[in-house]
Amino acid sequence: MPRTRAQSAREGKIPEPRIDDIVPPSALPLGEVELIGANLGPHEFGPPVVVIGTQPAQVLMSRPGRVAFRVPEQATSGLIEVRTPTGVSNAAPLRVAHELSNGLHPVTSPAVSRSGMIYATISGQRGQQTPVSVVRVSPDGRGTPFATGILNATGLAFSPDGDLYVTSRAEGNVYRIDGAGESTLYAEGMGVATGAAFDAEGNLFVGDRSGTIFKIDPQRKIFVYATFEPSISAYHMAVNQEGILFVTGPTLSSNDAIWAIDTHGDAKPWYRGLGRPQGLALTREGDVYVAACLHGRRGLIRVTPEGEATLVVSAINLVGVAFSPLGTTILASNDAVYDVDLGVEGLNLN
Repeated sequence: MPRTRAQSAREGKIPEPRIDDIVPPSALPLGEVELIGANLGPHEFGPPVVVIGTQPAQVLMSRPGRVAFRVPEQATSGLIEVRTPTGVSNAAPLRVAHELSNGLHPVTSPAVSRSGMIYATISGQRGQQTPVSVVRVSPDGRGTPFATGILNATGLAFSPDGDLYVTSRAEGNVYRIDGAGESTLYAEGMGVATGAAFDAEGNLFVGDRSGTIFKIDPQRKIFVYATFEPSISAYHMAVNQEGILFVTGPTLSSNDAIWAIDTHGDAKPWYRGLGRPQGLALTREGDVYVAACLHGRRGLIRVTPEGEATLVVSAINLVGVAFSPLGTTILASNDAVYDVDLGVEGLNLN
């Protein structure tokens, strides 16, 4: 009687599939992930079956040594298996980011308070006044309106005093929002005001996407700090302990840079080779995490001070990132915020 392929596999003649690595090890729903291993397919009946927990995933590419798949929209963190007629692979863990709140419109990174509350914008199209400008989301995913009346709310940043500041790209203004959600005008004349970031001394940096980085000191004096090529969408910014300002501003190039501006306002490329880099955040170790495209793959990229870039979270439509003092990483797509535990400690200047 002829033996089946599964019987032959059990007898050792046709090896079962094996997973050696997951690239990257984390993803948002609908992100694309690759499995590296052996005997992963395809076979005469078609591609292998990839399952996350109980959720089947769409296979995008199948080779004996690698399989690419799309994370199902309803998937949660769990174990991945590859199933073929020769058997079932070993199980490997995949972290899937958890959606906290949707119906938003972030255009850059969210901001996280000292208590772990998350703030994100409902920015709207240029000139569109949305009913709510800023939403506050608790760590357990409860979203509530926080601030209203700010036209095209864009950049978010907490000051060392703990107040939230928001830029309006339509008005060129910066607003300070108190703990009750009441906003007051802090500065104006910032052009197309997009990104915002504070240093430890209380200086606020604001990016006018037409080509200027402004510095506003604690006495509200405004200086032109640096100039750049205009961005097609926004500037995104973060400051390290030494006062170095890191800036991204996507252009039409696929070879965009993360820029570093020293305390004298001199700018130089810190890392080059990204497609459409957007929101960024810094770690205590000096790594930069940025929403961008690397070698054709989109998501959250980690860039070390030595210039090594790695995709750490696969995601489509990712616009920003922030690190929570509660130990998780907060990710913003163009309509929602998520959290995922990457085991990363963010830099806190407050």
